[in-house]
Amino acid sequence: MLKQRNYTLLNDISQKGLIEFGQNYTLTEDMQDADLWLVRSKDLLQADLPQRLRAIARAGAGVNNIPLSRATDQGIVVFNAPGGNANAVAELVIAGMLLASRGVLDGANWVRAQKPDSQVAQLAEKHKKAFSGHEIRGKTLGVVGLGAVGHLVANAAVSLGMEVLGHDPFISIEYALKLSQDVQMVTQLNDMLSRSDYISLHVPLIEKTKGMFNETRIATFKEGTILLNFARDLLVDEEALGKALASGRVRRYVTDFANETVMSFPNTIILPHLGAATEESEENCAVMAVRQAQDYLNNGNIVNSVNFPNITLGRANRPTRVIVLHRNVPGILSQVTTLFGEAHINIDQMVSASRDNVAVAIFDVPVNVLREFAMQLSKQPDILKVRVIYGVNEPLEEMPERKGS
Repeated sequence: MLKQRNYTLLNDISQKGLIEFGQNYTLTEDMQDADLWLVRSKDLLQADLPQRLRAIARAGAGVNNIPLSRATDQGIVVFNAPGGNANAVAELVIAGMLLASRGVLDGANWVRAQKPDSQVAQLAEKHKKAFSGHEIRGKTLGVVGLGAVGHLVANAAVSLGMEVLGHDPFISIEYALKLSQDVQMVTQLNDMLSRSDYISLHVPLIEKTKGMFNETRIATFKEGTILLNFARDLLVDEEALGKALASGRVRRYVTDFANETVMSFPNTIILPHLGAATEESEENCAVMAVRQAQDYLNNGNIVNSVNFPNITLGRANRPTRVIVLHRNVPGILSQVTTLFGEAHINIDQMVSASRDNVAVAIFDVPVNVLREFAMQLSKQPDILKVRVIYGVNEPLEEMPERKGS
């Protein structure tokens, strides 16, 4: 019998995701009483993370609104939904490229400003030349980052008759196999930038990529390049961008991130963060987030976590499953298995995985593990959290699923 669990909604989440919850899940408005937080854009950076909290699931890709370091230290697994909104973002990038190439927005705004009288059609014919632009067919697009969104943009641009250059030294096998053979991979980023009429950014915002498009890098652009940024605003050094727009080095800047600085620049198309704003995208992300969080809470499996490694041992159907989240230091597994042995508990099967400074181990055992043993595990050095899931019959005294004090 699955343990009853509470979840709380910190933002509106698509109903298609919420109906994925099993009968053992109850909605609560009390954040302190929840095993799971479901979030989209709410800023949690200063939020207190209660001891009961096991997981945070972001119904989207970016997690810069979640305190990852504190969550990791407390053994709280943070999930996101990579690829759930990829098609929505990719379509908007293509739309942004077309809007930047043709005078569509300026022309539409001009028409709207005219009087709705019998002369408007004749007047439009007279002024339409002011809004002429360029076709994208035959032009060169450079795609920086070929992950969930980037590879879709590259493939779509190929189908539109563009020459597409790609740069991604860390491309996964999954997306490499999905990438069109007509996309030309370029090893040196600056080489690709100097050849591109359009540049589209699709890399995550980390310390290494923050401001990566600075004055030096922008200086490698072709004169009149169109820059599209639907990834993260801080990838671009805005002071350098402003100079490039003023000089014409960058002809248009299309971004999904409005702020006071870019709104003061000329030749920009600034959208109100519409990348994932489709019904389909919200549904996909909500379903992914709920399914992944449930699998962890019910079975201890981790898929698409941003702070712990992927790991799975299938459905929890042995008497007890023990999940140990710990620092990735030598000797932890040896200590844990020794404690199992000293308690005369056989291990039916186990799996472990590590990621950077943290790791996870899952153990299936043929007996019920009681509170005392689980608390003993949780008190070991470098253990972040110990969880116990009962797959058959729970003992009368259940172990609290948190690190002991």
